[in-house]
Amino acid sequence: MNIMETVLVLGVIAIGTYVARAVPILMLAGRVLPVPVQLALRNVGPAVLSALIVVSISTSSFSPGIQVAEVVALVVAGIVARWRRNLIWATGAGLVALWIGLWLF
Repeated sequence: MNIMETVLVLGVIAIGTYVARAVPILMLAGRVLPVPVQLALRNVGPAVLSALIVVSISTSSFSPGIQVAEVVALVVAGIVARWRRNLIWATGAGLVALWIGLWLF
């Protein structure tokens, strides 16, 4: 495979991925979702981030188990999530706490 074929394949894959993600969003644009669906979708963001965190902690190749910095970051993120009720604030606070914890510990 030469460079041109590689670029073409990557371009087709990029367009296909974009279409696969955009079509459902565009099909639902302007429609009101049922209340149970709206309530369920509110939990998707926290569920995805929680799953990513658990996988990250459980498959860490640096050291077995959970480090002190990770526990501190989890507690800080939990407190901020409970206080602000905002996933972005909780994620940001947890990341900052993790970085500071890794630097200190």
